[in-house]
Amino acid sequence: MPVGTRFDWHTHEDHQLAWAASGVLSVLTAEATWVLPPTRALWIPAGLRHETGTDGGRATMRSLYIRPGLSPVNWAEPTPVAASPLLAELIGYLGEPDLDPGRRAHAEALLADLLVPVPVTTISVRLPSTTTARRVAEALRANPVDRRTLREWGREVGASERTLARAFAAEAGVPFGRWRTLLRLQAALSMLAAGEPVSRVASRVGYDTPSAFVAAFRRETGQTPGAFFRP
Repeated sequence: MPVGTRFDWHTHEDHQLAWAASGVLSVLTAEATWVLPPTRALWIPAGLRHETGTDGGRATMRSLYIRPGLSPVNWAEPTPVAASPLLAELIGYLGEPDLDPGRRAHAEALLADLLVPVPVTTISVRLPSTTTARRVAEALRANPVDRRTLREWGREVGASERTLARAFAAEAGVPFGRWRTLLRLQAALSMLAAGEPVSRVASRVGYDTPSAFVAAFRRETGQTPGAFFRP
């Protein structure tokens, strides 16, 4: 998957286990975004609408598809799991098209034992639906470094500061200031997962100092950026 590859919104009839053999994957749902370095895979339940892509560099995605009802694992919500070296090998093994049925059955049983959930705090960023507020949100998503105030944005899109503030609070679910913080942290995830230093990531998403970025990250996730992606 070259940089910028997106598999647009879609669903699967089967459960999917998505894993980055190299690089970093991002999986978006209506509720949250998961960023997956090779140390994590994501269980995506059957029928869940989602988008998969890569933003921080080239990536290789490998997936297993599990028919509902044929596995003891049947999680109804997206669930990140630890991608241990053994699980990584098993994903490749089960991907072999000519695998003997008996060996496949043994490997599938082992797979269920290896799916160990890892607690991850997701950073969810909802976009407002009002046209003017949506324009602001899309512009900031494209350039999270932009520091303009809501009043300045109002002059840009032809709406009052109060109208925009109400739209973000009602439609995005949080005040504009916190919404922008969440957006910046979400933009930082793929860079951090790819191993970029915190100092560089902080400046690329609009923070003056690494310490300010780390403090905001800890407030939202309860962890430092380093701990968030620790295997």
